[in-house]
Amino acid sequence: MTDKDLTYGGYLKLDTLLASQAPLSDEHDELLFIVIHQAAELWLKLCLHELDGARRAIAADHAPQAIKMLARTVRAISQMIQSWDVLSTLTPPDYRRLREHLGTSSGFQSLQYRVLEFTLGQRDLAMVDIHTDIPADAQRLRDELGRPSLYDEALRLLARRGLPVPAAVLNRDVATPYLADPGVEACWAQVYGDVDRYWDLYELAEKLTDVEHHLQLWRFGHLKIVERIIGFKRGTGGSAGVGYLAKVLEKSLFPELSSVRGVL
Repeated sequence: MTDKDLTYGGYLKLDTLLASQAPLSDEHDELLFIVIHQAAELWLKLCLHELDGARRAIAADHAPQAIKMLARTVRAISQMIQSWDVLSTLTPPDYRRLREHLGTSSGFQSLQYRVLEFTLGQRDLAMVDIHTDIPADAQRLRDELGRPSLYDEALRLLARRGLPVPAAVLNRDVATPYLADPGVEACWAQVYGDVDRYWDLYELAEKLTDVEHHLQLWRFGHLKIVERIIGFKRGTGGSAGVGYLAKVLEKSLFPELSSVRGVL
């Protein structure tokens, strides 16, 4: 196909895309449920693309490029947040009629969401076990665990700029969950205390904060929509539902970027 033969539908593969909604029931609301979740996976794909690009840019000392990519990630997450308003039109009786057709499938099994968490630094080896039925998915998660997270790369950038990031932080096992360090908080305090000198690092810190803020808003919206539709029942696939979502909200991705605000 030449460029002059390329159509809008052909470029976007709309035949494939629009044939990917395959309801398992005659329930009117099932298409809504499918579209919301498929759209979320597309936004997650874009977020991962931008976050991975931002991580590479930070590793190459190109903070301005990373800041732009993080800003786009925030906008994408904002679109995901808005989707909860549409899903909120699904009432408990509507969902009850759908639930039997969902089997053991659950958003808890979303590979891209787990990769997103791992990329941002929220890492838990046990989560790999959820995906062992699909070896390629489990391997993708293991590969991500072997790479420094976005926050790890940000802290390495601070060190390259001469800030005294503790050696234990720089040399830690990146596959393990990140734990807050007072030395890292002191480094961010130095950045925030001399914004003119560390302008790009300050902007990077604020964009990382934006990403976490919007991700938490999306998670909170998820919690409230689940609470609204199924209450405190267990989710499909055996997940703990609202209880699990509430615990996730307690975790900070970039803890020192939160705590430093209390010492400025």
